[in-house]
Order: sequence, then structure tokens, then C-alpha cells
Amino acid sequence: MHDDENRKKLLNRLRRVNGQVEAVSRMIEEDAECVEIVMQISAATGALSKVAQLLLEAHVRQTLHDAAESSAAEREAMLADLIKLFEKYAQTK
Repeated sequence: MHDDENRKKLLNRLRRVNGQVEAVSRMIEEDAECVEIVMQISAATGALSKVAQLLLEAHVRQTLHDAAESSAAEREAMLADLIKLFEKYAQTK
């Protein structure tokens, strides 16, 4: 699904998210200001959402590519799967 370059970019993003989450832990341990902690959580949440967005984009692109080479029934099944995915993803927002 992902080429090596995109996989590397996604993993780098996730490492940054991991660092942000670790920073939140340290901030709580050090009794940092609540506003600063919430800002760091917000940054981590945004970064993780971006990873999800990039993954979803790649999935849609691959599905559309595969659908072009599929039968009508297979395309309908792929479309139904994509719709379910978007419905589920939209509920978490």
C-alpha cells in the first residue's frame, strides 16, 4: 500500500507524536501548567490526525486504482467499504 518513502514519512511523523506524548508525561510529572499540557496534547492529537488523514488518502487512492480494474460488483463492494470507513472515521471527530 505504501512505498518506502511514504512509509518512512509516516514513521517519522509517528516518532514525533510519540515524543509529544512523552513530553506530556514529563510535564505532568513536573507539575507543569495545565494550559501548557493541554496545548501539547492538542499538538499530539493534531499530528496523529494528520497521520490518519495521510493513511486514509493512500487507501482511497489505492482503492480507486483497484476499482478501475475490477468488475462492477467488485467496485460496488469497494465503494461500500469506503463509505463504511468514512462513516466510522467521521464519528471519531
